[in-house]
Amino acid sequence: MLLKDIRDYQILFLSLFLVLGIGTRDWTLRPELIGVAIATSVATQWILSLVIGYWSLANNKEQSPNLRSALITSLGLSLLLRADHWTTMAIAAALAIASKFIFQVGDKHFFNPANFGIISALILTPDAWVSPGQWGEEWWYGLLFLGTGGMILQRIGRWDTTAAFLGSYSLLEAIRNLWLGWTWDVYWHRLMSGSLLLFALFMITDPRSIPNSRIGRVVWAICIAGLTFILRNYFFVSTAVFWALFALAPLSILLDVLWLAPRFAWQEKDREAGEELLTQHS
Repeated sequence: MLLKDIRDYQILFLSLFLVLGIGTRDWTLRPELIGVAIATSVATQWILSLVIGYWSLANNKEQSPNLRSALITSLGLSLLLRADHWTTMAIAAALAIASKFIFQVGDKHFFNPANFGIISALILTPDAWVSPGQWGEEWWYGLLFLGTGGMILQRIGRWDTTAAFLGSYSLLEAIRNLWLGWTWDVYWHRLMSGSLLLFALFMITDPRSIPNSRIGRVVWAICIAGLTFILRNYFFVSTAVFWALFALAPLSILLDVLWLAPRFAWQEKDREAGEELLTQHS
C-alpha cells in the first residue's frame, strides 16, 4: 500500500523537489529526459531481475523486481544530472541500475546507483554535466531538505552518516577559513548549498550501499568529507562530493569486514532475520 514503505516517502519527496526546482529555479530540464530516466531505470531493473531470478530460484531465494529502488534512482538522476541528448540520460540510468547487480560483495552492492550513473555519464559521454549550485543558497530550501530528509533518516536510523559528513566537512572548511583569514560570510557561503544538503541527506545515506555498522558509517563519512575537501579546495573540482563518494564506495566493504553488523533491510521481518543470522555466526 502507498506510503506504508519509507521508500514511498523518498519517491514523494524527490518528486516534490523536482517539481519545485523546475518551478522556482528555472532549470534547463527537459521533461522528456525525466521520462527517459524513469523508463530506462525501471526497464533495466525489471530485465536484470528476471535474468538473475533463475539463479535465485535455483538457490531457493525469492527475487522480485525492486521498482521502488529504480524509481528513486531515476528521480535522483533527474535532480542532479544534466544532458543535451536523451541517449546520455539512458546510458546513465541503465548503468546506475546495472551497478547494483554487477558490483556486489556478499549479496550487497557498494556503489550508490544514482552516483554511479552520474559519474559514468561524466566519463563516457561528452554532453553530461552536474550543476552543484542549481539550488542556490536560499534558507528555506535548506529547511525543506532537512525536514524531509530528517524524517526519512529517523525511520532508517542513518543520522550518524549525515552528521559525520557535514560535521567533519564543516570543521575542515572552518579551519581553512581561519588559516586564510577570510570573513565568516565566505565560510557560510561555501556551506549553504542546497545540493550539498541533498547529497548529505539523500545520497550518502543510502542504507543498502553504505557500511552496516555505525562506527563503519562514521569513519566512511569522515573519509568522504576529507576527500571532498581536498578535491574542492586543492584541485578545484566543483562536483567533488560525487567523485569522493564514487572513489570511496568500495571502502564500505572493508569496513563491513572490520566491524560486523546486520545488513539493512527495508522490511522489519528481514531486519530481524539478518540480526539473528549475524548472532549465529558471531
